[in-house]
Amino acid sequence: MSSLLELIGRKNELFSTDLKRYKEELVQKVSSSSFLVIGGAGSIGQAVVKEIFKRKPLKLHVVDISENNMVELVRDIRSSFGYIDGDFKTYILDIGSIEYDAFIKSDGKYDYVLNLSALKHVRSEKDRFTLMRMINVNILHTDKTVIQAINNNTKKYFCVSTDKATNPVNMMGASKRIMEMFLMRRSLDIEISTARFANVAFSDGSLLYGFNQRIEKIQPIVAPNDIKRYFITPQEGGELCLMSCIFGENRDIFFPQLSKNLHLMSFADIAVEYLTNKGYEPFLCKNETEARELVKTLPAKGKWPCLFTSSDTTGEKDFEEFYVGDEDLDMDRFVNLGVIKNKAIFNENLLTYFESSIKKLKDDLFWTKKDLLKLFLKLIPNFKHQEVNKYLDSKM
Repeated sequence: MSSLLELIGRKNELFSTDLKRYKEELVQKVSSSSFLVIGGAGSIGQAVVKEIFKRKPLKLHVVDISENNMVELVRDIRSSFGYIDGDFKTYILDIGSIEYDAFIKSDGKYDYVLNLSALKHVRSEKDRFTLMRMINVNILHTDKTVIQAINNNTKKYFCVSTDKATNPVNMMGASKRIMEMFLMRRSLDIEISTARFANVAFSDGSLLYGFNQRIEKIQPIVAPNDIKRYFITPQEGGELCLMSCIFGENRDIFFPQLSKNLHLMSFADIAVEYLTNKGYEPFLCKNETEARELVKTLPAKGKWPCLFTSSDTTGEKDFEEFYVGDEDLDMDRFVNLGVIKNKAIFNENLLTYFESSIKKLKDDLFWTKKDLLKLFLKLIPNFKHQEVNKYLDSKM
């Protein structure tokens, strides 16, 4: 992990002190419990599964829609950790499907259910169809799996959120904020905790993950030079989720504490570090056409064409935050984990209205982005959606 840490501007693992402090209690709780991990084959899902597996649970079932990612997860676990005495099984299922419901009905008995499934990209709001799927996955399917956990007397439900849910400026972040409202409603019937993330370095589909793809395919490196983000490693993401799941109290939202151990870095700065580590000198290009042309010759000379530009697409936030000023914080329980303490505050009428309105739109098989934005504003009146009618898909 050391080379990855250096790439994101750190020398030390973020949660090592907290993990050392709670090591024995964490092992005891995991080794005596059963787990269901939903969305367990994505980047964070895989990290969570490995954190659970290596502590030898009684039962660990993993569900994900991606067959290929699940195959790689099993290979990774067998190669790194081998086997456990507990019941370890994987299932290729869509949690919105009848097959998943049948799977839950066949057993469904877990101490902990962790939901890592999500549509996480800001660009998911570029068209009304993908946007509706994002609402299904991030909000409605989450609510469905919570209800199933309640009906099966699950001890604890964990669901991943995002830093973008804090003062959201895009539909993805707003969908996660609304998801948190739905979780508050269900927290009256089951213990729930969640976590708001920083950017996970080199997670599937992320810009940094794209750097690897561009090198492999001999293509230019493109990155914004005006957006700075906090980064954690995939393993740290898994640790954050497990700590919140096991040690979070009802309605707690965990987040990485912003400290000297967690540095703001621009994507362009990371691109420079990345290329330097690969043995290339970044060569700054003026436009996409020049970058595409120069990539045919420059790599052989030890240089790599780069295009660093300002961000000009919908929903990009200039800064990163995990909480707002009026939220109740516990910054003392852990060294590098902060906790937002929540009360069960939600508007039942608005949540019901949101559900029924979405159902009507889907029954009609027609909706517009404006329809969905209007519904979001009902639940988040101060939602400052940044729409510029340009999305990342329109750029290299």
